[in-house]
Amino acid sequence: MDSRIDAIYGRQSIDKKDSISIESQFEFCRYELKGGEAKEYKDKGYSGKNIERPDFQRLLKDIRIGLIRRVIVYRLDRISRSIVDFAKLMELFKQFKVEFVSCTEKFDTSTPMGRAMLNICIVFAQLERESIQMRVTDAFYSRCAKGYYMRGRAPYGFDTEPIVMDGIKTKRLIETAEMEYAELMYEMYAEPETSYGDITRYFTENEIQVYGKTLKRGFVAQLLRNPVYVQADMDIYEHFKAQGAKIESPPPRNCSRAIIAVTYTRAERGRKTFW
Repeated sequence: MDSRIDAIYGRQSIDKKDSISIESQFEFCRYELKGGEAKEYKDKGYSGKNIERPDFQRLLKDIRIGLIRRVIVYRLDRISRSIVDFAKLMELFKQFKVEFVSCTEKFDTSTPMGRAMLNICIVFAQLERESIQMRVTDAFYSRCAKGYYMRGRAPYGFDTEPIVMDGIKTKRLIETAEMEYAELMYEMYAEPETSYGDITRYFTENEIQVYGKTLKRGFVAQLLRNPVYVQADMDIYEHFKAQGAKIESPPPRNCSRAIIAVTYTRAERGRKTFW
């Protein structure tokens, strides 16, 4: 008699109206148990783009030690949306003789047709994930091109104020009194012999704090590399163009007075530059 136990796994990336909760997923999965018991694993707030999730890793560990007989999920993409990861998982399940059950798709991984259908569905699961990424990226680019503020913490020396653009409420960056300290960092670093350490020591000795804290070298390095502080000219324009930044419009004739604003999007780690 097989002494191994069943496992139910649930995952929910974010809370929203059209997202099924982990508790609801478990309710569906319990129908497959027919009154039996199962060990439950759940990861809330984790994406299906990879398998680096705490409870899922705990499930894999229990599989490797021979504890699990069957893994039950509400839907295929609760396990993974990656073809590569899913293929490796199926090999692991096969190695340890673990059955895989999807409540909504009704897969039987013990047959060739069941395995083929499983592979087809995971292809479409990955396609869905990549399509979502593309839509989010396009939406960010569209909003950036129109000049809408893309949220996130304002850079040091800036604050935001609400405005209305094309009938849509948004925000724009405005300078604050702290901008003089940001400019001071640039002025000091422009001196050939000045290091990050020299700047932090100067601020500490003169009791100048940044966000209420002692200035650190890492903050100085990050600020000095932030393109939002750059005053544009043709050299800067060509520099960002060479770096692969997407420039929405050509530089104006009076380029020396234009300010570069660079927006980093969550959907794409590349930078996007506007003039």
